[in-house]
Amino acid sequence: MTSIDDPFRRARETDGVLRCPFQGDEIPMMLRHEEVRRAAKDWQTFSSDAPFRVPIPSEEHLRSVRQLPIELDPPDHTDYRQLVEPFFLRAKQPAFVARIDSLVARLLDEALARDTIEIVEGFALPLQSRALTVLLDVPEAEADIWIGWGVHVFHGNDGLKKARQLEDYLNDRFDRAEASPGNDFFSLLSRASFRGRPLTRAERLGFANLAFAGGRDTIIHSIACAIGHLAGTPADLAFLQADPDRIIHAAEEFFRVFMPLTHIGRVCPVATEVDGITVEPGGRISLGWASANLDGTVFDEPLSIRLDRRPNPHVSFGFGAHLCLGAAHSRTVMKSLLGALCQRVERIDLVSKRDRVEKTAAYDRTLGYDELVVRMAPAAQPG
Repeated sequence: MTSIDDPFRRARETDGVLRCPFQGDEIPMMLRHEEVRRAAKDWQTFSSDAPFRVPIPSEEHLRSVRQLPIELDPPDHTDYRQLVEPFFLRAKQPAFVARIDSLVARLLDEALARDTIEIVEGFALPLQSRALTVLLDVPEAEADIWIGWGVHVFHGNDGLKKARQLEDYLNDRFDRAEASPGNDFFSLLSRASFRGRPLTRAERLGFANLAFAGGRDTIIHSIACAIGHLAGTPADLAFLQADPDRIIHAAEEFFRVFMPLTHIGRVCPVATEVDGITVEPGGRISLGWASANLDGTVFDEPLSIRLDRRPNPHVSFGFGAHLCLGAAHSRTVMKSLLGALCQRVERIDLVSKRDRVEKTAAYDRTLGYDELVVRMAPAAQPG
């Protein structure tokens, strides 16, 4: 999938907004980069204090707890975020990066030993799951459970069943952390206090639910799309192999063009006008991350993949107070993967693919793969 899909261009350039019917509501999606970023910072007008309604479609029937801190506004959001942000920022530390590098190298060597490999469930899902054990500081064996849940925790015909499995799993891990605390994420939350009191079980579940659901399919599809692009565009793999310092900018460009989360919701506490559309009190709008990333007033030739693009003010990790807690982790995984591909792989050949298409009443958007099969040729080892 080396071409970039932009179903929002006409509406972005003419109206600035797209009317999107979801679950009986018509939700205006904001499309322009400047307006999306401005709205993301204006939490008084476009609020996240809306349990279950920040994701689109909403998730009232899929979970019993508010996701924290994403479904809150400042100052509550800020105070909750400070409880866990240092834990997530460990992803920038050299020791953490080294563990991810080792994991990526091991999984890539296993892939190279096969004639072909399916990337989405056969490589990206195990990589995301095993990298998450590093982030949460739990035994790698836990990943075997998470891999069994598939690419999407909440989506698909068995979404409700898997959502309940996730909640049961998290409750069990918090029970264990209370009985035998350690240095892991579950123990951190079990010891944490918020404004002088311990976190409730619902609050702990809210943090953990987001950690498992928010950074799952997004990372999986980013990994698969990057590999798919390098398979379809060998010159770009050679470009990175020629100078590994190019990986930093390449990773950001992959995050920009292969944005797996089309948009995210906000609720308007009072009647609000959005590009000529009146949103009633309690009504929703959405921030069109994917459209903003392709805005031609900000990005030169936005449908071209330029691995040396800079500046690159994409909004794939959000903007403002709600900047993604997992951004550092995602960047570490992507840069580690690209570095390993440059060192260990001579070329990647596309064998077959099946695109993943998000079909709605307002737009159809190709945003990754349901299946991607490639053949990797190992690089010659020095000496």
